Amino acid sequence: MSRILNLLSIPLKSDFSTCRGSSRLPLRTICCSCRKQAQKSDASSVLGKRWKDSADTVIIGGGCVGVSLAYHLAKGGVKDVVLLEKSELTAGSTWHAAGLTTYYHPGINLKRVHYDSIKLYESLEAETGQAVGFHQPGSVRIASTAARVDEMRYQMTRTHWHVTPQYFIGPEKIQELFPLLNMDKVLAGLYTPGDGHIDPYSLTMALAAGARMYGAQIYNPAPVTALNPTPDGKWDVQTPHGTICANRIVNTAGFWAREVGKMIGLEHPTIPVHHQYVVTATVPEVKALKKELAVIRDLEGSYYLRQERDGLLFGPYEKMEKMVLQDSWVRNGVPPGFGKELFESDLDRIMEHIEMAMEMVPVLKKADIINVVSGPITYTPDLLPMVGPHQGIHNYWTAIGFGYGVIHAGGIGKFLSDWMRNGEPPYDLIECDPNRYGRWTDVPFMCAKARESYGFNNVGKDTIMVCFQRGVMVFLSLKLLTLVFPVGYPKEERFAGRPTSRTSGVFELLKDKCSMGFHAGWEQPHWFYKPGDDTGYKPSFRRTNWFEPVGRECKLVMEKVGVIDLTPFGKFLVKGKDSVKLLDRLFANTMPKVGQTNISHMLTPAGRVFAEVTITQLAPGEFLLITGSGSELHDLRWIETEAAEGGHDVDISNVTDDIGVLGIAGPNSRKVLQKLTDEDMSDAGFKFLQCKFIQLAGIPVRAIRISYTGELGWELYLDQKNMAALYKAMMEAGKDSGIDNFGTYAMASLRLEKGFRGWGAEMNCDTNPLEAGLDYFIKLNKPADFIGKAALQEIKARGLKRKLSYLFVDTDDIDPEGNETIWHNGKVVGNTTSGAYSYSSQQSLAFGYLPVDLCSVGQKVEVELLGKKYPATVIQEPLVLTEPTRTRLQKNTKKKA
Repeated sequence: MSRILNLLSIPLKSDFSTCRGSSRLPLRTICCSCRKQAQKSDASSVLGKRWKDSADTVIIGGGCVGVSLAYHLAKGGVKDVVLLEKSELTAGSTWHAAGLTTYYHPGINLKRVHYDSIKLYESLEAETGQAVGFHQPGSVRIASTAARVDEMRYQMTRTHWHVTPQYFIGPEKIQELFPLLNMDKVLAGLYTPGDGHIDPYSLTMALAAGARMYGAQIYNPAPVTALNPTPDGKWDVQTPHGTICANRIVNTAGFWAREVGKMIGLEHPTIPVHHQYVVTATVPEVKALKKELAVIRDLEGSYYLRQERDGLLFGPYEKMEKMVLQDSWVRNGVPPGFGKELFESDLDRIMEHIEMAMEMVPVLKKADIINVVSGPITYTPDLLPMVGPHQGIHNYWTAIGFGYGVIHAGGIGKFLSDWMRNGEPPYDLIECDPNRYGRWTDVPFMCAKARESYGFNNVGKDTIMVCFQRGVMVFLSLKLLTLVFPVGYPKEERFAGRPTSRTSGVFELLKDKCSMGFHAGWEQPHWFYKPGDDTGYKPSFRRTNWFEPVGRECKLVMEKVGVIDLTPFGKFLVKGKDSVKLLDRLFANTMPKVGQTNISHMLTPAGRVFAEVTITQLAPGEFLLITGSGSELHDLRWIETEAAEGGHDVDISNVTDDIGVLGIAGPNSRKVLQKLTDEDMSDAGFKFLQCKFIQLAGIPVRAIRISYTGELGWELYLDQKNMAALYKAMMEAGKDSGIDNFGTYAMASLRLEKGFRGWGAEMNCDTNPLEAGLDYFIKLNKPADFIGKAALQEIKARGLKRKLSYLFVDTDDIDPEGNETIWHNGKVVGNTTSGAYSYSSQQSLAFGYLPVDLCSVGQKVEVELLGKKYPATVIQEPLVLTEPTRTRLQKNTKKKA
């Protein structure tokens, strides 16, 4: 320890210059009125190769991600792939990365990205002849608290149905993999064999060699100075060497991504973070080992540590109040010429982590530091990259915001290449959709979230963070974060930067009465408090403080009447001469008549579910489309692209922020609304899936008789500024009917009881609608040739291999969440998609995909929860009939009588 402390006063020598300034100079632009004149410059004299004036795809940025995309596109047969690098390959975050590679990811879909990356890296040297320096000693995530052990068991339940190898191991195995570890606090570990580290520079050069081998062109130095869209949907990409006309452009520019985005009017929400790691000299105990140490990740200490030759490499994630954001680059741009430079290191910031690492790995106490690397890595607000085509700008794609670019590069290159070549994503990766952000993602929010994501694991109990919200300095107590964020729980919420500018018209009325959730920038109630409740956000892997209150809300909706804020729904208006033609092409269901509503699905060309949308025809040729909050711009981009490429004469408006939505549900909901309107709200006067423009308490409202709880109910669409008045009027009118609030947790339980599928769970780009049980909504006999129709006909002809099943799970104090492994006779046979406790039947329910031969009612299987296999039975769905079905059956019974 004394050696490390002594080094704090010694200036660190480095061959790398440091970044001190933040002033921005304008990028050089080509000053010409004629494109041909711009291309007269002799590019070959600078680049050493012939300049191409056209390309299918131009990739902007030569880090590992951009070069991987060039490699995959060229290898996949795409002609005329060009990569433009402003200085030299790997300049930016790639060259100084620690190079860690792991199969592990806490999410489901990104496990596939990691898997594809590692499998590529294992074979790349043999394919290209370029060494990549790939080491695969495995890695261990260390648990030293009971909560961490539960977290690892939770992750194990979600990995058995993946191809990724992963094992829950005890202290003895951990000691074998890392014999230099102090085992005093080690309880268990999550072991992923095949993990390790790779040399980022060598990896990038091997991918570049492969890209060239398959025909891609890589130009450097070739900075992009302007991006100009052409009338035919293409791009003129300007550089000092000339202009390239491209069918599509891809922003892979790393921490220059914002600069590229600004050329076309976009403010990408990315921010560079200072990340430090330390490299030691030779450690005798390391040198004496007969095999390479596994990489360890100490989750309580918030650091990674691996072997580097005969020494060690140690990288911490600093405390929120100590970490450094390079926010000047967000305000003023990246300093011109910054590329293979570093920031000044600051060991004071990481001393607590060093001390924790020395306690866990005692040989560090005697180790000499020979290098400290402090360089920029790019973060997005939620720490996930932005991958895919961008809404609102045709043929502009991004692959940016990679906090872990090396492990993502290979898989993301393959993912995007498959998408570009086949016209649809190869699998669901919506959590990385660049369109998950919007105008509400301002710089204060971005900075607050970057701090939270990078440093949340180590917030001190009395930490106060200073930040700016709408220009006003505020002090946020982070004491709550200390209690809830160290472990990755289900239903996780993160509170920094909230609320955003996206708040509904009833937010101020409800914010102190409930536990709020964050949905695409919106605050939406999850559950409501009553006197005596254990309030606040208190996550757990088991039933926690919201369990009883949610049951109370479910009973409210089933027996009386409840009101819910549904404003976060995405809302689009589509109208014009070709509106019916466009929507018939996009959706597998028939279009509803004027004044009617239905549920429709957009499919991919391969027949998978891209989106679920509620469609209402308001007037002839004018449609209101409603989608989930998390897929607002995801769906809008798909609609806009088809409209543009199909040449449809339509007007598409995103009215999400303008229109508020209140849901009212329960047997007394009709009684409450009838008090506020002269409109006939009876079953005969206002039928199920009907839409009417009415006055409620004198407020103009578009009411749709539909309810995602499955009970009698309406969705009320109105101007945001009128929401509070209508809410108050309904609560007053419903006093004698037992009216109260309910949240999304209750709605989720009620929808599962009714057998309602959820987009993103039971259906997504990994499933087709037939196996998801959506046959009722898919009209294969409708005249229109909707997207995915031919593929779906082939799928139906071939027959299904798996189907969605409805499961009763015999649990104790834990309920399924989704993505848990399903077992049968000791073998993995499927996975759950969502789950919840049914308060009506007092049992746990889940949806899950099973092989067709295991889908019969009565079939016994097991669902794994926190390392234990619970008995489960396939049951007939739904468990509780919807209100329209119950009403219809009652009428039929009366007729027979």
